[in-house]
Formats: sequence, structure tokens, C-alpha cells
Amino acid sequence: MSKVFPRVGRRRALQGTAVGAVVLGLLLWWLLPLGEKPPSGTIVFSTGTPPGVYQEYGERLRTEMGKDMPGLTVKLLNSAGSQENVERVATGKADFTIAAADAVATYELRHGSGAGRLRGVARLYDDYVHLIVPRGSDIKNVGDLRHKRVATGLPDSGVRLIAERVLQAAGIDPRKDITAVADGIDTGPARLRQGKIDAFFWSGGLPTKGLVALAKQGGFRFVPIDDDLVARLHRQGEQSRYYRATNIPESAYPNVQQGVQVPTIAVSNVLMTRADMDPRLTEWVTRTVIDSRDGIGRHVHSAQLVDVRTAIYTDPLPLQEGARRYYRSMKP
Repeated sequence: MSKVFPRVGRRRALQGTAVGAVVLGLLLWWLLPLGEKPPSGTIVFSTGTPPGVYQEYGERLRTEMGKDMPGLTVKLLNSAGSQENVERVATGKADFTIAAADAVATYELRHGSGAGRLRGVARLYDDYVHLIVPRGSDIKNVGDLRHKRVATGLPDSGVRLIAERVLQAAGIDPRKDITAVADGIDTGPARLRQGKIDAFFWSGGLPTKGLVALAKQGGFRFVPIDDDLVARLHRQGEQSRYYRATNIPESAYPNVQQGVQVPTIAVSNVLMTRADMDPRLTEWVTRTVIDSRDGIGRHVHSAQLVDVRTAIYTDPLPLQEGARRYYRSMKP
């Protein structure tokens, strides 16, 4: 036997519909980032040299930005590294990039074109200096590099900048006392294995994919960069204050380190843009960087260190307005 339900009055039905629409609108506002239509257009992101961390992080960040901002096209541009990245953003050749803090400070101190327009988006993770030699090498410290064939990184790379400063701190003139070779992480490991160089410098997140394969072969070891050399490095000038003494943890390259930490230098990386970049776009990019930490971190170990509590410290750059808006929105 069927039941007869009372009819709902027209006014009550309309009220219920209105309330439902409001609730749905609030729910969509909560679920959609920033409660508005995502930015669209095209941006250029300057990365680094394959197979370095900048390149891999940039590729995975582009994927995450595509999920959050489907109408945004992100063009990746390979680079030599930090120094070239800073110059590209400052002069408008790229819109976003990652660069080490020492390279940013150096560009500013040299009054590079457009330096005053540079702004920070997020502090990401630290680069660690790797000084790599064959396992059987007689090189025990930085001073032993004298008269050796040493890869100091590509021109305009962050590696080149820090390698030359480390050598100078050890009393070695990188233009006279060694045979400097312009190899980066893309070619250095193979040339070391082939005996074409005696050592090479690398500065990157841990672990760097370009070294993992070489580490599995167990054919190299790390040369320590001790605290006393770091202290001498700090006396080189304002830009050197961004270097700190630390250790490569034993878990970074276990086949090589065999449970032993390696003293070295670290410097923070900054995601950066310009002051004239659309603040709304920058706010969305900042949100994606923070929200994608775990997803990217499953593939790029360094990304696991991105933290909203430390991301705001983009020294030597002030925060871009859009990034500032995002961090303010995250305050309890």
C-alpha cells in the first residue's frame, strides 16, 4: 500500500534550493584553490642541467602546476645552473627559476641588470657540495687538487661559483694551479670513470640522480671539506655568508659512504621570480609548491624538505607580493 507524502509548499521549496546553492558555492570555494578561476597563459621556467636536481624538480613541478592550473603552459628551459638562472629571470628571459642563495647575492653585489626586480617565492632545499675523486686517488683534501685536472662546473653555473671559492680558500688559484675543465653533472661522472679528469665538483640536492648510478658501481669517493676551510671561505665576502658547514649524511650514497658522514658545505636554494610578475599567478605557484611537496618528494628526495614554516625565508630576496599573500593566508 503506497504512502502519500505531504506536498512541500512552493516557497519552502525555493528556500531549500537557495540554501543548497549557497552551501554548494561555499563548498566549491573551499575546494578550489584560492576560490577562483586558476590563472592561465604561458610562463618560462629556467631549470638546470640533466640529470641534476633542478631539472628533475622543474619537470615534476610543471606537472603539478598543470593539475592546479590547466590553462597555464609552462615552458622549461635548460640552463648551466644558478648563475645563468638568476640572470635569465632578472632580464626577463625566464619568469621563474631556482637558484642558490650565494649566486643570487653575487648577482646583486655585482649590480647585474635587473637585480633590483628579483623577488623570492619560496626557500626550497639545500645544495650540498660534492668533491668527487676515484676510489684509489691520492687526493685526500682540497689542497691536494693542486696540479690536477679538476672539473669545476659549467660556465655560469652555481657549481663553478662555489668550486672556485673553495679552491681559493684552500690557497689554490683556479686559473693557474689546476687544469680546470668545464664539466657538469651531465659529463663529469663518465669522464672521471674514464680517467680523463682527476676530480670534479658538484653542488646539488641529496641524492643527485646523476651520481646514484656511479655510486652503485662504487668507483669513487668523496673528499671532505672541513670546518677550517669553511671558516676561510666565510672571509671572502658578503656573498659567502650563505655557506654553512654540514655533512653529507651516510644515507645519501650508502654504497660509497659505507656508514660514514662526509664534512662539506651547504647553501640554500630559492624559488624566485620578479616583482612585476602577476601576484595572483605567483600566489597560485606558491600554493602548488607547498601542496606538491609529498608528491614530488617521492621522486625528488630533496623536495621532502620544503616546509611552509621555512619557505618564507628567501634571503637575500624579499618575498614577491603573491607569495606574501599565500603565506599570510596560511597563518592560523
